[in-house]
Amino acid sequence: MELHTLSHMTFFRGVQNTGSAVRSFDERLVAASAGLRPTGLDGTMLALSKAANHSLLWTAVTGGLVVAGGRARRAGIRGIFAVAGASAVANGLAKPLFPRRRPPAEAVPQLRRLFRPPVSSSFPSGHAASAAAFATGVAVESPALGLAVAPLALAVGYSRVHVGVHWPSDVVAGFALGSLVAVSTRRWWAVRAEEPASVGPAVEAPALINGDGLLLVRNPGSGSADGIDAVRKRLPQARELELDMDKDLREQINAAVDEHRPAALGVYGGDGTVLVVADVAVDRHLPLAAFPGGTLNHFARDVGAAEIEATCAAVESGSAVFVDLAEVTVDGDKPRTFVNTASLGGYPDSVRLREKWEPRFGKWPAAALAMLRVLAAAEPLHVHLDGRKSLIWMLFVGNGRYTPTDQVPMSRPDLNRGTIDVRYLRADMRFSRLRLTTAGLTGMLGSSPTYVHRSVSSFDAQVDGQKVRIATDGEVTGNGRSFRFASRPHAVRLYRG
Repeated sequence: MELHTLSHMTFFRGVQNTGSAVRSFDERLVAASAGLRPTGLDGTMLALSKAANHSLLWTAVTGGLVVAGGRARRAGIRGIFAVAGASAVANGLAKPLFPRRRPPAEAVPQLRRLFRPPVSSSFPSGHAASAAAFATGVAVESPALGLAVAPLALAVGYSRVHVGVHWPSDVVAGFALGSLVAVSTRRWWAVRAEEPASVGPAVEAPALINGDGLLLVRNPGSGSADGIDAVRKRLPQARELELDMDKDLREQINAAVDEHRPAALGVYGGDGTVLVVADVAVDRHLPLAAFPGGTLNHFARDVGAAEIEATCAAVESGSAVFVDLAEVTVDGDKPRTFVNTASLGGYPDSVRLREKWEPRFGKWPAAALAMLRVLAAAEPLHVHLDGRKSLIWMLFVGNGRYTPTDQVPMSRPDLNRGTIDVRYLRADMRFSRLRLTTAGLTGMLGSSPTYVHRSVSSFDAQVDGQKVRIATDGEVTGNGRSFRFASRPHAVRLYRG
């Protein structure tokens, strides 16, 4: 008993000693900061501290990153999401649990002081938590951008000591909290891989010098003038077919193939245009050159054809690889090709909303928000999946292998395994909507029994009752009751540098 009491006394004495050391450390650093000679830095620190109020500074930086697009946009959106989480934890949870007096007003010169100093708990620094959350969140997506933002985040943290509203240990704790929250976002929002998918083996394809023998199919509403001009300049002898989007696209392409007898097909447009041209290329046994001319260009990016110059060089050198495609047969009709995804139930609506919102919010937030919105109003589907009776909210089928397996699909590492990625949300369990939403928001989707994932070569879905819509590559392409999905291994020869 005496030993037990002695151990408790030793523990509490250690805590007291640690607390005394922290207080002494804080007081020495605050005194050292207060002793600095007045300079123009004082006004800068005061302005910076105010600018970070209510995360206005980080919101402004996010706006600039979103405008920049690409990885910078994703970095900014992840950063501001992390700020929201860190601010909620710091101000709503940590401050009430760990009350601490702020430094006395006389600790710093009067010219540095805020006109209206905060009165909440000093521990931890909410400004420091938000600053670290933003910088770390940005760094998760782009280490280079994170490194560029880090000095600003450090300056915001120090500014809170400089103007006398936080002890240094408050700032250190805020930095640690913000960084932890930002890193944890990976659990429910995976980082999209930038590396192209692994594809099939190299294959012979015609070497088309200056594009001679290439029929370039162009969606007039896609891409920029600079992009198509770059293709024309690099491949000046390619014939060009500008699609009339109000007429049957396959008929136009097939007619042009019959007329010009090209050695290869090229496509400049988004994923919907790529889908149509790829389908004709497979039917006509022609190699395909995909040029990114859409908003998102999922297929071109995934197969490593995101750079126009590299694809043009591959066309001229005859450098090509095999790439898997996928198909869906609806009610026994002719199979329809898809290059990215196909979907049933609420998923077609979810895809349309995601692609509408993705340029503004980034893929994961747009996908999550779209799925939640559609799920709230969706009606479950009575289906037989590979002959097994089921009740589902929606069905996703991807060409190739998608990752992560336990979150919203973000990346496609493989297009050469002869498989399709099948995911569906079960509606035959109690509180399935609530369970799916909770699992998605907490990063536990992969362990939820309401979320099913398979990687197979083929998959059958038979819908009971009325016909339902099917979407392929984001476009609703028909209605049906019987759907057979299958991989088409090495279906197309793709020019790739």
